[in-house]
Amino acid sequence: MPHVLLRDDAARWATASPARRVLGVIHNVTSATRLLDLMEPFEGDDRVQVFFTCTGSSAFENGIREFVAARQLPWISWEEAKREKFDLAVSSSRGGDLQELNAPLIGAPHGAGYNKNLPGNRKPETGNRKPEAFGLDAEWLTHNGELIPSVIVLSHDEQRERLRRGCPQAVPRAVVAGDPCMDALRASRPFREEYRAALGLRPGQKLLVLTSTWGPHSLLGAHMDLVRRALAELPLDEYRVLAAVHPNVWYGHGGWQVRSWLAPWLRSGLLLPAPETDTWKAALAAADAFVGDHGSLTLYAAALGVPGLLGAFGEEVVAAGSPMDRLGAALPRVSPYEPLGPQLRRAAAAQADDERLAAIGDLVTSRPMRAAALLRRLYYARLELSEPDRPAVPRPVALPLPLPAERHAPVPPATFVDVRPAAEGTVSLRRHLAEPQGALTAHLTDPHLVASESDPDPRWPRTADVLLARAPSSGEPLADAAARVFRSHPGCGLVAFAAGGADCVAFTRDGVRMTATWEGHGCTAALAASALYAAPAAGTLLVDVADGAAPAVLVVERG
Repeated sequence: MPHVLLRDDAARWATASPARRVLGVIHNVTSATRLLDLMEPFEGDDRVQVFFTCTGSSAFENGIREFVAARQLPWISWEEAKREKFDLAVSSSRGGDLQELNAPLIGAPHGAGYNKNLPGNRKPETGNRKPEAFGLDAEWLTHNGELIPSVIVLSHDEQRERLRRGCPQAVPRAVVAGDPCMDALRASRPFREEYRAALGLRPGQKLLVLTSTWGPHSLLGAHMDLVRRALAELPLDEYRVLAAVHPNVWYGHGGWQVRSWLAPWLRSGLLLPAPETDTWKAALAAADAFVGDHGSLTLYAAALGVPGLLGAFGEEVVAAGSPMDRLGAALPRVSPYEPLGPQLRRAAAAQADDERLAAIGDLVTSRPMRAAALLRRLYYARLELSEPDRPAVPRPVALPLPLPAERHAPVPPATFVDVRPAAEGTVSLRRHLAEPQGALTAHLTDPHLVASESDPDPRWPRTADVLLARAPSSGEPLADAAARVFRSHPGCGLVAFAAGGADCVAFTRDGVRMTATWEGHGCTAALAASALYAAPAAGTLLVDVADGAAPAVLVVERG
């Protein structure tokens, strides 16, 4: 049975009386997220009824049903979409039998322009010509020699020449309308602090965004160990790490599997937003640095001016001469032989005024901050409707909802803590998670190990310099409990007990008792224990835990 609003007696059931019907064509979840950006010009106009359908041609069909249901999209089957007549159709992909639709079709990119080669299935006669990028080649734009789209949306003027090489007859149908996603990202930059707070960053913390497209040449496909390295090599109190993973990875392998592969790093604090949300946009607006690959998010990050490195790059699938191809030649690769921290600092210093990178970023759109207006003009001209009175302007990305809290064991993570020289009365501590450490240890200068006495992994309590002990429940004095811990751990130099949240009471092996109290700072008992181990003298101690953050004040009493 057809959708209620497509029935012959639709007027009997309808509440509004739209004058035009528009069809949004979904290929997979990736294209669906972009398609919703492209549909924003219709918001607030009850003259237009939008329907959605799916071509059923993608290898990554998983997740579409859930995506549609969660957003309550007015859905019709592909067969119904082909039977009905629409005033306009919009697609953010070239896949599927789009030529069978009974509607003028507007084709737009579903990423940052046209940057990838993708083997097709239409197999036109192209001779020995090297194909252009997916979306700019006759293989994807024609059927039996006839053009499929009525309009081909380009985001930048440079794409017109590549379209001319790939499909000359399509050039008259090309319209340069900018990039609504890039516009939203730029509109979001003034609200960087709001996005950082929404993502749970503390003042002074830096955000590293790992961006991974899909396939064997992607960051996760080629170098998944970079997730571990980021968490191992960047100071725990100074950085948060967020992985923005392409929907095709989630829906190809399964969300459970992706989370299972990353489970140790999720327990270590990795932020992993759901792929069908726009949290990745908020993350790029909030980011201090990125490590990416040949996916669109890398190009968007660079265009925003975020400094970054390439953790992987699929030259095999990147279209020659495209902006992504140029970015691959301009960005430095992650070195496997040097900690990430110095590499990121070098990138930030070198890329701050890099004119070549700025020029590549400018290739994302040649109509900056105008996509909303240009797309609306295009749509309404095709629909033969007057445009709404309100201005069409780019809007900042919505603040992300809190990311789901990861379940974690009651045992605090073991950490290696570096103590570095600082000004008089100040101790500089840099903590690194112990679990993700690997063979590269140059980021650890002369650390001590802090672990929980109750940690089930024997590697940590057996070799710890500082043990975090549980307060005795039997009324045993803390000094006696500490002595018992020392007897069972002969290599330990300090035993600490949490004392009211972030404060602690600690004992040295020779029986000296110390109490550490934080003054107005969101630190932890474990950090207080490290400070006592490094600087056991009584008095007021300034504890520097992260570059760019104000030192915390710790009051130490002996006895």
